[in-house]
Amino acid sequence: MNANIPGKRFPGHQRILARAVALLALPLGSTAVQAQGSDEVLPLETVIVTAQRYEQSVNDVGMDIQAYQGERLEQLRLDDVDDLTAVVPSFTVAQSYQGVPTYTLRGVGFNTINMSATSTVGTYVDEVAYPYPILNAGPMFDMARVEVLKGPQGTLFGRNTTAGLINLVTNKPTEEFEAMVSAEVGNYDTFNQEAMISGSLFDGLQARLSIRNEDSGEGWQEAIDSNETLGEVHRTGVRAAVAFQPTDTLSIDFSYNGWRDTSDTLAAQAIGFTPATTPGGGGTPSLFNAPGLADYIANNQPRNAEDANWVSAAQRGADIGIGAGLAGDLDNDASLDAYKLNIDWELNDDMRIVALTGYQDFERQALSDWSGAPFEILVQDAYGTIESFSQELRLEGSTENTRWLVGAYYAEDEILDSNRTLLGENANVPMIRFFTTTLLETPFNSGGYTLTDALQAFRTYRDSADIDTTTKSVFGSVDWELGDTLTLTTGIRYSEDEQDYGGCSSDFNGSMLPNVNVTNRALFFQTYGAFVDEISANECNTFNPETLSFGLVESKLDEDNVSWRVVANWTPTVDTLYYASVSQGTKAGVTPVNAANISTQNAPATQEELLAYEVGMKATLLNQRMQFNASAFFYDYTDKQLSVYFSDPIYTALSRINNVPDSEAYGLDAEVTFAVTNNLTAIFGGTLLNTEVKGYTGIDAGGQPADFDGKSFLYSPEVAGSLTLIYDRPITDGLGMSIALNGRYQDESYGNLANDDDHKIDSYSLFNATASIYSLNETWNVSLWGKNLTDEYYWKAVATNANTAVRFPGQSMTYGASFTYRF
Repeated sequence: MNANIPGKRFPGHQRILARAVALLALPLGSTAVQAQGSDEVLPLETVIVTAQRYEQSVNDVGMDIQAYQGERLEQLRLDDVDDLTAVVPSFTVAQSYQGVPTYTLRGVGFNTINMSATSTVGTYVDEVAYPYPILNAGPMFDMARVEVLKGPQGTLFGRNTTAGLINLVTNKPTEEFEAMVSAEVGNYDTFNQEAMISGSLFDGLQARLSIRNEDSGEGWQEAIDSNETLGEVHRTGVRAAVAFQPTDTLSIDFSYNGWRDTSDTLAAQAIGFTPATTPGGGGTPSLFNAPGLADYIANNQPRNAEDANWVSAAQRGADIGIGAGLAGDLDNDASLDAYKLNIDWELNDDMRIVALTGYQDFERQALSDWSGAPFEILVQDAYGTIESFSQELRLEGSTENTRWLVGAYYAEDEILDSNRTLLGENANVPMIRFFTTTLLETPFNSGGYTLTDALQAFRTYRDSADIDTTTKSVFGSVDWELGDTLTLTTGIRYSEDEQDYGGCSSDFNGSMLPNVNVTNRALFFQTYGAFVDEISANECNTFNPETLSFGLVESKLDEDNVSWRVVANWTPTVDTLYYASVSQGTKAGVTPVNAANISTQNAPATQEELLAYEVGMKATLLNQRMQFNASAFFYDYTDKQLSVYFSDPIYTALSRINNVPDSEAYGLDAEVTFAVTNNLTAIFGGTLLNTEVKGYTGIDAGGQPADFDGKSFLYSPEVAGSLTLIYDRPITDGLGMSIALNGRYQDESYGNLANDDDHKIDSYSLFNATASIYSLNETWNVSLWGKNLTDEYYWKAVATNANTAVRFPGQSMTYGASFTYRF
């Protein structure tokens, strides 16, 4: 069924008609072959997007969008969401120490370790929200296109996002039979396979099945003091889709999208210490660093991506008295089963109803070592589940001079987010054990703990939270055609968001009882004047200063908001669009799952708002050989959600999520696509960005008051750019060749709000290439490819684990060959 409503005009129709006439005027026949016999350079191909929930040329939408069709994604080997950074300079991806990706677009991101936290950059698969970044851990394959929409997108899409969104559009079932098989080999013992089959089962019913399996049997991270490695990849993705047209006016699409990931978890690289544990820094915990740790870090600064280390499996797997170990391989066991049902009923030539249902069922267990050194500083066994359901109902229509839609949206999520931590050699642990031994003869030791108990305590504990969220919204949008050259887009959404939270840190099989019931109770008595009741095995040990007791931290968020967008579009010529927009986006409140000594650490942060101003242009130049898009934006941020510190009487400084009242971001975005010749296309993208917090005074990692005014947002380089060159031409009557070169540069950025030097992410450049020979009838393709071909050592994130400061490196050079055959 045609995605556009037939028989009616809509904004931009003149431009589409003019371009269609221009394309029809081209000589018939094979474009590639004709190009060889003509000096005239053919126009660029038009990319169709659905950024406004109906099909348009990307150059007709008054919004900064970068869109790539499936063929280009394959040519550049963009195999997952993280790879989009190669072609979208304003997009960065960092990794938290629990393996959860942090997406940042134009400096707007949300840095958290929790899989239960939504991102500021929404991700959608065929218009269905995948609200948690961890759901994107599977491979990206059999794609029709990817659209990156910049700026608040709360009016038309189901989950409000302050930064923008990534819309992944998969290939749909076809009427004609088609099939494909592909195999890849590469370094690190890589062997990947992909296959697809699609076609009509009978009149009015089509189906498509695709699968991708990725295996690399050799890890790329190497332990400095052993022959162990990490970094093996084992991922499988499956997608099945059915399209059914029972009548000419009714279409029903159903799809399943699933993946399984049993890859290794990655190790961190220790580069230093936290302020409290820095040797010679004066902090009490610094006196309790593990013997040999300071010398190890000083003598083993990472020189490349491969340098890494982690505690031995024998040490972490052994039970030590009341402290249970964590045995097993350092790897993931994660899976996603996602379903989509889309019903499209065309009521008449002017109106239709669309019902879109989505459901995702996710489960993850991952054992990871973030110590960065061969010491038991921070090992975590994370376990979590997400069940997410969404339902959207839209009524769409058009009149002579408008195109409109109204709709309602409902979503509910049930989440379990938990982990067990092992940290027997973390400097804070022997410090607390020492204090516990000095209190064994006091009234606080009413449990009768022994010296042995005290010296074995605090090796392991558990963090866990159950989170239920509900979102309800109504929305509407209208495109107004005010004249032949002027259109106006208006949109609004009213949302209500609720969240019920219950979580805490807790004892695990008695490991925390001596230190909590003796030392913590003594310190809380000193601080709050209360003799707190003891806890029992496996009970919550998070202390609530208001109730003066240990227990479950419970909270409820009940918020509402209005997102809106107004865009004026002026098209003085068929090939030029100028636009100006004002929009407001909102990200719902969030509650973290922290290692919470104090209930404040698990307190919620309320919703954040971003008011965005943007002006831009899209110009098709040089007889449609060049597309020049540019935009300038200013973001006025209110109550930005950030990870910050607050002072603690036991651990000096503890982290929490808080709202920073005022901040801003502004910059320039540009993208130029130029058909240099019929065989050579150049694509340049660039972003200039400034971000800063305004007038915020808080607590630094050393527990001291600090002024953060003027500090940059996390993972927000001031300069970033990408350049892609694609050379494609026939070499015989039956063969063609293509070479794709891609490079990305980004300026330095920071992994914490203080912009500390030890949290700096140095500037870096990456270079990728693909060379292919293929049949002109598109039957087969043979390629050689490489990523990070200069073997650049770079890191995506820097974090601390209450003892060491660590880096998370990007992967070293990879290369290989692939063969694809299409039936």
